[in-house]
Amino acid sequence: MDPGAAERAGTTVPSLGEVFRRKGFRALFVANCLSLWGDYVAQITIASVVYTRTGSALATAATFTVSMMPKLLGRGLLSGLADRLPYRDVLVHSHLARAVLAMVLVVGVFLDWPIPVLLVALFVLELCAGPAVAAGQVLLTEWFPDRALYARALAVNNLSSQVNQAVGFVLGGSIVALTGHAPAMLFDVATFVAVAVVVVAVVPSVVPSGASTGKRLTMLADLRTGWASIAANPVLLALLALSVAAMPAVVVPEAVAIPYAAHAGWSAGWQGVLLAAPVTGAFVGIVAISRIPGTRQTPLMTRMAVCMPLPLMLTILHPPAVLLWLAWFTSGALQAFMLPLQASFALVAPVALRGRLFGLAGAISVAGSGLAYLAAGWIAGRTQPAASVGVCAVASLALIVLARAMWPREAVDRAVDAAYAGEGPS
Repeated sequence: MDPGAAERAGTTVPSLGEVFRRKGFRALFVANCLSLWGDYVAQITIASVVYTRTGSALATAATFTVSMMPKLLGRGLLSGLADRLPYRDVLVHSHLARAVLAMVLVVGVFLDWPIPVLLVALFVLELCAGPAVAAGQVLLTEWFPDRALYARALAVNNLSSQVNQAVGFVLGGSIVALTGHAPAMLFDVATFVAVAVVVVAVVPSVVPSGASTGKRLTMLADLRTGWASIAANPVLLALLALSVAAMPAVVVPEAVAIPYAAHAGWSAGWQGVLLAAPVTGAFVGIVAISRIPGTRQTPLMTRMAVCMPLPLMLTILHPPAVLLWLAWFTSGALQAFMLPLQASFALVAPVALRGRLFGLAGAISVAGSGLAYLAAGWIAGRTQPAASVGVCAVASLALIVLARAMWPREAVDRAVDAAYAGEGPS
């Protein structure tokens, strides 16, 4: 660890300039922004196609689930590639495969293919994202050995994710409203290709430090090894449990925003604005919490998590559009507790298993999200979208309270402090 990192050790906040001065980070940051933008445009476009053809809230929520469930398989079974193969190879091949599949979706939307065919193409496209996500996460930890600087870089990436999700949703809703579904899909293809080109240019072909030698790739063995490592570590297990407990409240606005707006008689453009409310809130929340030194963020995680579902409960009262947007925005801002949670998980995880642990934890969170999407759509279809938001918020609050009751506070604090001091796992 360099002297500045040792002196900092999670007690001060590095500047954004320090993050962006890292060679290659700026180019990869821009490429990932474009990819996220196009990805969310595609997501809302396909969801709009499904709702336009079916008029079903459950079918619309199922579309978001289809875009998420392959991440369960891709991250859970394929993330071990990030521990064995050069990060550049994993990132390039994943994005090129996604570009091809995005083009298939362009053709399918233009030719009005049956919805099941579109959903299958979307499923395979998202399946290819799993290895790339894990490779990108592990690459970030290796590019920033100064852990305070890593936490700042993670905040920058999370901020870009929130901004580009908001932009993608608003842009997607606007393009669909103005030009239809097919034009909204083309940008997705270009962004995946652009990311692959940038990765080739800025990411060196280096074998990961935790790469296995002489061992055949066994995906199920990776899965078992990853789960055994998490289950044996009370800190990793507690962090993962809190993440899963929050999922119903995190996903329900996205799951029912389109049916809610349609039920209220709002335009397709407003559907995108409503979808962007919690995302915009998360951006503001991440900006705020990232100004706090890393070790001081840890005690805020459970407090923010408990408060996060509460603003969503206002939805059951059918408030005016502006008040509803503000409530969803506030809930999104409190979702920023995920930033120190993700940083803590990354720094506490054993180096040689990071790809597998990131992938498995992501897969479990995605599974929770997918189930929450389906539950939200099912409730909305049998009652009203507003009732679905209220039920999911209450359920998430109960789970978070339970996770907080079992929170190993001293163990979490010790592990995080050690990681920022450069004494983390090897």
